[in-house]
Amino acid sequence: MRKRIKTEAQDDEATASSALARGLEILRAFRSGDDTLGNQDLIERTGLAKATISRLTATLVTLGYLRYDAGLGRYSIGAATVSLGYSTLSSIPVVRISQPILRDLADETGVATALGTRDGLEMVYLANCRAPGPVSLRLSVGSRLPIWRTAMGLAYLAGMEAAKRAQIEARLMAEAPEAAELIRSRIAEACAGQAAQGYVGAYGGWYSYINAVGVAFRPQDGAPLVALTCGGIVDIIPRARCESYIKDRLLHAALRLRVTLETGVDPGA
Repeated sequence: MRKRIKTEAQDDEATASSALARGLEILRAFRSGDDTLGNQDLIERTGLAKATISRLTATLVTLGYLRYDAGLGRYSIGAATVSLGYSTLSSIPVVRISQPILRDLADETGVATALGTRDGLEMVYLANCRAPGPVSLRLSVGSRLPIWRTAMGLAYLAGMEAAKRAQIEARLMAEAPEAAELIRSRIAEACAGQAAQGYVGAYGGWYSYINAVGVAFRPQDGAPLVALTCGGIVDIIPRARCESYIKDRLLHAALRLRVTLETGVDPGA
């Protein structure tokens, strides 16, 4: 009898864990720029069955993590998810401390600055600041970027442990076999740049009109690896400027972030 009770308890726990994982997949299906998603959108992005989507979205709506517009028949992110996201970000020291540093870096360089980390095979913005002026990258917290086409992603890969980086590289090539050689060469170039110069450059690799530089940053408090970047249109920061002034200010910002995290005192304040 004890064995049976234990098995039933384990089954209940496994079921709850599975439901939680699927519920989180539904929330993760919402991306920066998505105002609403319908059932078909959620099915396509998660791979879950229609009945599962219907059951879990009903629960998420009840709990306030999703909002449902009966007129449109579509869902949007609810207040509970927004509150959870912002409270989580504000509790991460590297994200909180980076804000004034990113702002100063944007003012100094005249381009957009950001801090992000990896989520699957993409990079996601954790913090950012746009430079003053009419022309700037229109990305915000939660924006997702391709990991091997951007300075943020390549800098992150270059900062990873070799074994873990090889795993991600293999997954990227499996997802886009037609670009396997390009993926391999870009990651190799990023690692070489990080080792030789302390930063990674990406010039027109994502969009032809965008240049950016990035640097990997590993907090000493055990927090996950992140990457800092400066980026903008080529008319404002041509490659030569990226490899000189922009790069110098980025590396200075990374050093300022490290000192502030380690000492609790911002040397640039």
